[in-house]
Amino acid sequence: MQSGTRIGMDWINRYIDQPLLHGAAGLLRSWHLRTRQPPELLEPVWNLVVLSFLLIASGQVMAGKPFALSVAALLMLALPSGRKLLSAVKARGSSYGARQYKSLRAQAIAKREAEWSVRIIVLFASACLPFIARIDEPVGAYFMLGASVWFVLTGPLKAYLDAAEPPEPNEGDRMVSGAFHFG
Repeated sequence: MQSGTRIGMDWINRYIDQPLLHGAAGLLRSWHLRTRQPPELLEPVWNLVVLSFLLIASGQVMAGKPFALSVAALLMLALPSGRKLLSAVKARGSSYGARQYKSLRAQAIAKREAEWSVRIIVLFASACLPFIARIDEPVGAYFMLGASVWFVLTGPLKAYLDAAEPPEPNEGDRMVSGAFHFG
């Protein structure tokens, strides 16, 4: 029995968890190369994009008090991401460097090892949530649909971005690569 469990865990790790970690690392690398922003800002930006989409969608299907309530709920969900982005703007003088890279890398390694099962549970829950959440009342159904969409689009991404290998600070820097490659 224990051998079968171990084989199943190895299969999940090899074919689900590791490819998603590599994909998240590639996403962080692309974000850093394109925007020249620290990789830890990708998750709050993505969260705000998803919440903006949900705000537009709720404006299309709700009116009155339900719409005001959905706006308030979306604003509460946006506050942590907004605070993180504002603190990054205030600390604009400190760019992404070796110290931040080492810190993010150490945190990612710790999360990669310690939170393996949490990532899989979040992934499984995000895959099942839209199918198991049924509410008969229309406004409640819209809220649950919005919550499901938000969780599906942000929960697994956050879990995998936190555990992914961050890009090196000078990755893609033409000055650094040009200094070592002649001709």
